[in-house]
Amino acid sequence: MGSSLPYPWMDALAGLPSWAVALAVVLLVYALLVAGLFVAGRRLLARELALLVPNLVRLFRGLLADPRVPLRAKIVLGLGLLWIASPIDLIPEFVPIAGPLDDAIVAALVLGYVSRAVGRDVVREHWHGDPGVLAHLLRLA
Repeated sequence: MGSSLPYPWMDALAGLPSWAVALAVVLLVYALLVAGLFVAGRRLLARELALLVPNLVRLFRGLLADPRVPLRAKIVLGLGLLWIASPIDLIPEFVPIAGPLDDAIVAALVLGYVSRAVGRDVVREHWHGDPGVLAHLLRLA
């Protein structure tokens, strides 16, 4: 008996949970966007965009584990981390330039709140990316 789906590769996807398929699609689109920027000669922008979400996740996780961060700020960090990690966004990630902006705006708002609660030095201690990117995020806040 043949497959009921129009393409054989769809059989493999049919057995996966829908969240896994959605996550795979988001990651693929994100990778294509970064590759497109790289090919277009925007290597620095491509590199920072590719590392923005992982750097934000590392930053938020580090701040969540830091005992100097008060409980209220940790709750805000946890909500921000859920927003950034969620595949559902106000602006889909595959929209060039604007897609990752909602994550950056949420991160900036969260970082603004946390930096007022514990100070910018504590936030800088946990940042593993380009200091200029963190400076832009903190200025947005």
